Amino acid sequence: MSAPPALPDGLLLAYYGDDFTGSTDTMEVLTFAGLETVLFLEDPTPARLTRFPGARAVGIAGVSRSRDPDWMREHLPGRFAALARLGAPILQYKVCSTFDSAPHVGSIGAAIDLGVAFAPGSRFTPVVVGAPRLRRYQAFGNLFAAIDGVGYRLDRHPTMAHHPVTPMAEADLRLHLARQTGRRLGLVDLVALKQGRGTAALAGLQADDCPAVFIDLFDDETSAEAGRLVWDHRGDGLFTASSSGLQYALVAHWRAAGLLGPETPPRPAAPVDRIAVVSGSASPATAGQIAWAEANGFEPIRLDAARVAAESREVEREGGRLAGAALEALGRGRDPLVFSAQGPADPALAATRDAARRAGLRPGEAGRRIGRTLAVALRRILDEARLPRVAVAGGDTSGEVAGGLGLFALTALAPLAPGSPLCRAWSDDPGRSGLEVALKGGQVGPPSFFGAVKAGAPLT
Repeated sequence: MSAPPALPDGLLLAYYGDDFTGSTDTMEVLTFAGLETVLFLEDPTPARLTRFPGARAVGIAGVSRSRDPDWMREHLPGRFAALARLGAPILQYKVCSTFDSAPHVGSIGAAIDLGVAFAPGSRFTPVVVGAPRLRRYQAFGNLFAAIDGVGYRLDRHPTMAHHPVTPMAEADLRLHLARQTGRRLGLVDLVALKQGRGTAALAGLQADDCPAVFIDLFDDETSAEAGRLVWDHRGDGLFTASSSGLQYALVAHWRAAGLLGPETPPRPAAPVDRIAVVSGSASPATAGQIAWAEANGFEPIRLDAARVAAESREVEREGGRLAGAALEALGRGRDPLVFSAQGPADPALAATRDAARRAGLRPGEAGRRIGRTLAVALRRILDEARLPRVAVAGGDTSGEVAGGLGLFALTALAPLAPGSPLCRAWSDDPGRSGLEVALKGGQVGPPSFFGAVKAGAPLT
């Protein structure tokens, strides 16, 4: 009697996330599917890897979405090489499910051109972006995203069409990516997937020049088929630039093929008495979450973003002021919520841009200063209040804060909102190891998200 089908032993996937919150999203999908995943905040050393002997996937949380192509050419090859040495059959550059990128910042094309060198035998690089669980859908190469039950083509999306750094002026991802790379681009569309012609369509695109091939994904059927195409054509190693839609697709295929057990609901986390929240996000979703929190017992504390943009020495001073205000709020029984802006129309954004321009800052530096200020504040809050759980809003902010707290890895503990799990922090500092952290992208979660973090209650 033949043995039942099974996934190969060892690592199945290694990935570099182009921002911190997207990196935890990837970890969440695999962990709660029963595949242990660890997300490192720096290159994983052999000693630290031995602490996770059952890991089936390993990631590195990065910041490349806010960096230019020169930065990518300097830093990404080393990160890709470190991950490639782990020997997983799939090496992923994890991108946002809204494909945030531009030729001058966060270039996915530049990342693909660097990454394909680490899968030398591959004849294509798959690009899987759609993720229905996150309300992202790709059809005929065009990306759509839904907010509050209303779907938008991405170039007409109320947030992404007006993103302050990477506005989406084109929903056809092939046209969008063509501005970032000269590589040949292709598409396996939903008709081919639905009619069972995905393999044939892919075969017609594969070649030695390793084209980037988008795969439509908009429902459970196309998700499983996209996962099959990637897994069955991984060969001796595959490089892919994909969102967590790839993880959802692989899990769907593995389950359909009997390689992975059925879905079982993960256990929720326990509530805690007190939390602290820091936010560097200016998205409308985060603005609604700040408003909800203020109406439900949180203490709003505004960061003077223009001040830290104007002078780098103000980072420590402003961080100390914020920490003092937060500790005072905790003493009164309220949960502090430190934030830099409340939505895209907040006048603080224009003031910060003006201050950054007068100071001659490079693009993105003001945001990094804001993140460092929030890290200073949260570090002091934790040192003095010993809180068991915190939340951080904003992808770039999350990277600055996690680095400032001295964390080296995260593992997923419990679900909260799709794309933002509650995580356990790992650190060489005993006072930080075991801290529970929720890292939230700007557009993730309903208005009650910060309340859910405190309650440990999953949201749908």
